[in-house]
Amino acid sequence: MFVYLSKKIAIPHNLALQVVAWNSAQGWIACGGESGLLKVLKLESSSDAPPAKAGGAQSNLSMNQTLEGHQGNIMVITWNDNFRKLTTSDQNGLIIVWMLHRGIWFEEMINNRNRSVVRDMKWSADCQK
Repeated sequence: MFVYLSKKIAIPHNLALQVVAWNSAQGWIACGGESGLLKVLKLESSSDAPPAKAGGAQSNLSMNQTLEGHQGNIMVITWNDNFRKLTTSDQNGLIIVWMLHRGIWFEEMINNRNRSVVRDMKWSADCQK
């Protein structure tokens, strides 16, 4: 499957993006980069709208939220599709679990690994852990 996204997203101070994660089931995109840059975008697809030039459905951004909590470069982003949670980790070992509450993303849990860098994260098959 190929995805083509053509949207201009404001990135402060021209910071470089380093990781992108897509929750295709619910239309969320999270992108992380230098200096703790973390943005969550929500794509609203319009199945009733006429097809776009390339033959796909048109979509609009219904959310463009910058999440604050990381200071180091974002290294890992993982979605929990079942419970609408997002887990992120930075170069300093800080892990944050974010939750969606009333349309806004909030920190649910913070785990500071200090100098231990996390290179990969996965939710269990039942998305409980």
